[in-house]
Amino acid sequence: MTGASLRRRDDGAIELRVDGVFVMDDRETTSERLLAHAAADAGAREVLVGGLGLGFTARELLTEPAVERVVVAELHGEIVDWMREGAIDGADLLADPRLVVVVDDVRDVVADQAPASLDAIVLDVDNGPDFLVHPANAAVYGSAFVAECARRLRPSGRLLIWSMADSPTLRSVLGEHFDEVGATPVDVRLQQRDEHYWILTAARHGAVRADP
Repeated sequence: MTGASLRRRDDGAIELRVDGVFVMDDRETTSERLLAHAAADAGAREVLVGGLGLGFTARELLTEPAVERVVVAELHGEIVDWMREGAIDGADLLADPRLVVVVDDVRDVVADQAPASLDAIVLDVDNGPDFLVHPANAAVYGSAFVAECARRLRPSGRLLIWSMADSPTLRSVLGEHFDEVGATPVDVRLQQRDEHYWILTAARHGAVRADP
């Protein structure tokens, strides 16, 4: 099985799966919404989100009056089509003039942004560096791409990464390019089980070298 698919569970929830692997559902969205608030609470006005998913991070960002522009990179165009056609909620989201959805690899979408043009980059494109759905996404958590993200952020900009588990290796990579690195557990309830996901954060306090 390849690509994205939807599944309606017996409890009524909609699951999003990629290559047959569970990615998220519309029942437990705490961590996705917290990603948005972590960016907004830091004063972000222009944000790039890696991964549209079921739209909860982008929607939460757009509830913030200070947010002026949200660029979403989504690899699976069928998810955008489902929203537009009403198979999943999100037609109103796509109609918001502050939102731009680009169907492409997040690495290419980040590279297309001007240096120091974003206040926050939020990455929720896989299950984290140790639980990859797409093996190619290992590069998203590597030093070269983290450096690319740092160059696209304004001074005091933030990089926020959703992960299924904490990752000391990823925190070390973030520390190569940012001044402050943190990892916050998020308590979630998954189909009658208490679990927790993680949000890794990276912030800096000055400009980085622009692209040559």
